[in-house]
Order: sequence, then C-alpha cells, then structure tokens
Amino acid sequence: MATPILETYNRAPLSFVKGTGSWLETINGDRYLDMGSGIAVNCLGHSNIDLIKALEKQANLLWHTSNLYSIPVQEKLASKLVENTFADKVFFTNSGTESIECAIKMARKYFFEKGFVKKKQIVTFEGSFHGRSMAAISASGAEKLTNGFGPLLPGFKSLPFGNLTEVEFLDSDQICAVLIEPIQGEGGIRPCGKEFLTGLRKICDEKNILLILDEIQSGIGRSGKFFSYEHYGVKPDIVAVAKGIGGGFPLGCCLASTKAASGMTLGSHGSTFGGNPLACAVGIAVLNQIFSDGFLSSVREKGMKFFKGLEALVLKNPTVFELVRGRGLMLGLKCKVDNSIVIEKAYKKKLLLVPAGDNVVRLLPPLNISEKDLSLAMEGLKSLTFEIGKGQ
Repeated sequence: MATPILETYNRAPLSFVKGTGSWLETINGDRYLDMGSGIAVNCLGHSNIDLIKALEKQANLLWHTSNLYSIPVQEKLASKLVENTFADKVFFTNSGTESIECAIKMARKYFFEKGFVKKKQIVTFEGSFHGRSMAAISASGAEKLTNGFGPLLPGFKSLPFGNLTEVEFLDSDQICAVLIEPIQGEGGIRPCGKEFLTGLRKICDEKNILLILDEIQSGIGRSGKFFSYEHYGVKPDIVAVAKGIGGGFPLGCCLASTKAASGMTLGSHGSTFGGNPLACAVGIAVLNQIFSDGFLSSVREKGMKFFKGLEALVLKNPTVFELVRGRGLMLGLKCKVDNSIVIEKAYKKKLLLVPAGDNVVRLLPPLNISEKDLSLAMEGLKSLTFEIGKGQ
C-alpha cells in the first residue's frame, strides 16, 4: 500500500511508539538503545520528567498568542541564553533552517544599514550542511542538496574546509560574513580545529566581516561545552541554534551581539510560531538541566571515556573502521566498509546509529546517558564489528 506521505526519506524498517531515557520501544515491545537522539535533538533522553512537567504546566496556561504581544516565558528563556553566552539579542525560530535564514539576513542587513551595499557575499565551506531552504542549500552548494532545485540563490562562495589561505585572499569589499560549523555534523563529524577557527576570527576582525557559527548540531552541551566554539576561545558575532535546545520539542533561535543585530529593526523579520510559549517553557527546562552543577563536565568525562573505547575499537577492527573523531558526545566513526552496512548490522543488535557524509557513522546519544548504557553501546559495536569482520 502506497504511503500518503511524500517519499523524500530513506526510512529504516523500524517504528517506535514509546521512549524512556536512552531507549526506544517498538509496538512489539522490542527495545533499542538510541545512540542518535533524533539526530542530536533528544539531548535529555526520552520522556524526561522535568520536560514533561514544564510542557504540561504551560499547556494548562497558554499555548499561543503570536509575537504581536509580549510573551513572558519567551523573555525568560532569552534572558537565560544572554546570561550564559556571548549574545545580547535573541530571535526565536522553530528549526535550524529558520535560524540560519535569520543569521544570513542579519549579516547582510547589518552592512546594508551601514552603507556597505556591496558587502553581500557569505563564505561557507565544503562539507557543510546548514538546512534545506533555498538559502541554506545555496550556502552549502553540495550537489546532493542542490540537484534539481536551481537556480540557486547568489551571494555564497564555498571554500575548502580548513584552508585559511583562500579566505585571506578574498575581496573583503564583497564579503559580509563567514558561516561555519565548528564541528561539521552531516559532513562527517569534522571539527574545524582551533587554528582554523581562531584564524577565521582574526581575518573577520581585520577585514570588517561578521563571523556566523552554525551550532545547530554541536551546541547545547553536545561537545561538552554549551557551545563547541568555547573549546577554542573564540567569540562569534552570530550563532544559529536548534535541535537540542528544545529537547525534542521544535525550537530554535538566532543569537547575536548588539552590533551584529543592529540592522534588524522593527518589521525586518518575523515568525508566527517562533518563541511559542510551549516551546519556550520546554527550552527553559532543558537549559536548567544543561546548566546544572556538573552536567557539562559529566558530558566531557563520558565523551572522553567513550572516545578512548572507540579508538580501541578502530585499532582492533582496521578493516571496518579508519578513525574516530569529534568532541564530547558528538562522535563519528569513519568506516572502511560502507557505513550503511554498520548501521544495518547495528539494527540487529538493537542499536540505533546515524549516518553522515564522508562514510561516517555518528554517535549522538542523550547527554545524560548512563555509564551502563554507554557500556552496552560499546559492547554492541564490538559484537557487530566481529560479524562484519567475519563477512556475515
């Protein structure tokens, strides 16, 4: 029987009806260890009691009013973000794509209002993924995203990831911003490196260019810091956020300094659902846990231990894996066999993994995953690599 749903997804032959902590359950009661977290979304696991309480409380008060009016819970979440980050201003969205759209508009509007009408181009990098709107796929330039959707939007220039020289020689009279993921997610869990990111910041300062960071996947504690750029000591001008900030409820935002946000004046941007009371109530509950004592340090500790275990796995299985990379609980195994083989074998072990570019398997468990569940994940990986190595 044909599905009424548009067939744009390559879905696994699995369906889940219940989730608890790091586990998902099918209608037949089969339990799967979720090492994908809805692609870095369910950062506090499934059925988190604090998130449920926050949602239920708000649902009994008010669902929606629109941004025609002040929304107290939105103001509270924005204040919490400003207090704990570089940002002075926050614009709420429903998704990462919308956050990127806001960031692009903000950068161009800043220079337009300053009279630099030629500064419209945004520099991006090969292997990037910033969403699936026309602006986002134009920014990426990847053929698999853009094929058939042309003409693409002008104003983007994609450069090799990690190459500072090519950035230095660009005409700064045309460039308004550099847009980069500190850790590429869809591109294969590729950290940009401290020298590269600090070098970009230096170039941006010298040439009057804004630095936009896409922390949609790498943010909200995923790397062991609230934002992954904190590992490098770099201060951005604009940051796009989504995924983990809602803990599974659709929520995103665009964070900015007062300077970068100055062009976004009355009526220049808007959203019907962005900053919805339900989403913001859940967002506050998420941040309360992320910023609680010891939470981020525990992510770093679990991440380092798991990373070492994965390194040992790679060494023992050189025909299956090539290397492990990433930070915190945003890790990737670059495969020598097709990554789809690893993922399909993992299903049989009741283990959920996530594919990525560069033939990588992503490991993105809930940030509050237990040591016991991480050990179970490692045992599952060991057993499936044994099967792959034997050609079964």
